Amino acid sequence: MKAELVKRFEDEISQLKRELNNELPKEIKRARELGDLRENAEYQAAKERQSFVQARLAMLHKRVAELSLMNLDRIPNDKVAFGSKVHLREAGGVKVVYQLVMPEDADPEKGWISTASPIGRALVGKEEGDEVEVPTPNGTREFELVKLVTIHGE
Repeated sequence: MKAELVKRFEDEISQLKRELNNELPKEIKRARELGDLRENAEYQAAKERQSFVQARLAMLHKRVAELSLMNLDRIPNDKVAFGSKVHLREAGGVKVVYQLVMPEDADPEKGWISTASPIGRALVGKEEGDEVEVPTPNGTREFELVKLVTIHGE
């Protein structure tokens, strides 16, 4: 999982660098040629995109550095932690599967939840068979941890 994240981040870094170094300078140059920069929406949009890309690149580089420092040996083999895939049974028998990921990778539609989310925080440190209560804005949700696959098991 760590390698997958680093690869995905590096792919995005490569794409953003190409945009920052090749495409955006052309857009900015073309927009400058249109005249008055104070009222030039294309120029303003290109400059805003350039700022966004630079900020995103900085964040991605920081994330890659953090991941490279992450010691997978410190992640427990039998408790929920980063990278774990958890199979839960909700009150009423509904089964759900989540994988605990970093906040920027969270995608509830894919079943990826952040370790910082209410459900993620409630699950961290739990073991198979544990019951978990999660306070949410819509009321408390109750789960039973039916199956756990840690980052080591994949």
